[in-house]
Amino acid sequence: MRNILLVIRREYLVRVKKKSFLIMTLLAPVLFVAFYATVIWVAIESVDTKTVQVLDESGLFSKEFKDTEALKFMYIASSIDSAKTGFKKSDANALVYIPADIIRDPKGVRIYAEKNVSMDLKSQIEKVIEKQIEDIKLSEAGITHKILEDSRVNVSSETISLSEEGEKTSSSGAATVIGGICAFLIYMSVFIYGTQVMRGITEEKTSRIVEVIISSVKPFQLMLGKIIGVALVGLTQFVLWILLSTALTSAASAVLSSKMPDNPAQMAQEMQSIQKGMPAQGMPGGNVENPVAEVLGAVNSLNIPLIVGCFLFYYLGGYLLYSALFGAIGAAVDNDADTQQFMLPITLPIIFSFVFAQLVLRDPDGTLAFWTSIIPFTSPIIMMVRIPFGVPAWEIALSMALLVLGFMGTTWLAARIYRVGILMYGKKVTYKELAKWIFYK
Repeated sequence: MRNILLVIRREYLVRVKKKSFLIMTLLAPVLFVAFYATVIWVAIESVDTKTVQVLDESGLFSKEFKDTEALKFMYIASSIDSAKTGFKKSDANALVYIPADIIRDPKGVRIYAEKNVSMDLKSQIEKVIEKQIEDIKLSEAGITHKILEDSRVNVSSETISLSEEGEKTSSSGAATVIGGICAFLIYMSVFIYGTQVMRGITEEKTSRIVEVIISSVKPFQLMLGKIIGVALVGLTQFVLWILLSTALTSAASAVLSSKMPDNPAQMAQEMQSIQKGMPAQGMPGGNVENPVAEVLGAVNSLNIPLIVGCFLFYYLGGYLLYSALFGAIGAAVDNDADTQQFMLPITLPIIFSFVFAQLVLRDPDGTLAFWTSIIPFTSPIIMMVRIPFGVPAWEIALSMALLVLGFMGTTWLAARIYRVGILMYGKKVTYKELAKWIFYK
């Protein structure tokens, strides 16, 4: 045990003291926060008000185009030829021509511009015209304007979980996002830190340093110490990323909040109007909830302590299971080029897990979701996708137990290969040769 602790300490300190570790630990949160802060800042600062001239020969749309923060509509009364001539001399960004027979010929609308107009502007103009034509035709059919307004409703459902503890508000959107993020983090960590174990062993074997180390430490102790040491490095980096990202996000939010509109509901309404291509003032439904409060409420509806605890377990379990196999590959080959032939069987289950995760998000309680969250090679990623949606305790316990057994099995298998391969040089290793090493006494 003492030797294992010494190897863990060495692997941890050597990697933590590297400049690359310090740079990536500090730089990754900065780049992450800077990227999103830049996107938000550009979105706030780059809102240029565009002027749109409207020539409405039908006279049906005089009050339908509403001004927004990004768009100003200016009605003109002239012939189309005069309007086009005046448009060229003006600072307007677009000219919308609505013919007199728009009801009979809805495709007669024309949008003139010096350059091509954006899809958002084109869609917004078309939506307004379509809505007004629909209203006119329905009114002609005997349906009053009040009935039309009453018939337009926005349905927003609330999901509630029924459990032994009683009713509890849940959020499918938050569960999907949190589950996807956790799965992605485990997927990336297995690749990044697992390959670090493999390359570290390959480098020591190539430089013949391992011959000196093996004289004092058993091969199994060396392999296990390397695996756990790199795992602690990964956990340290994750914790620092979370702390730094939280601090930087708070600072960026304080800076950007001064540039945000005073009325968050109006901002949300404007954003919604841009997304839907409809003017904000003309949208049905009066109240717009604060999006920040809505997001916080969705996150609070989840069992955060359970998600964090399970994430740490499956992060460690998935890493330990795969890193043992990565370590066996590093011990079996003499250089990085030879690792490629053995990487495919190990990486395929990880890749399949990430692909299956997209399907599991659609049906977190299906047969595929159940079995892939139980099998040790896919459970670290798939189970983290399912947990935010709610998973029975016995399924979580069974999955964790099988993952522990899977780690013990892969560690035993890797140790059998490691003890022979770590001192094997100059020989091209095949799968048949690896099978022999497993059963050597």
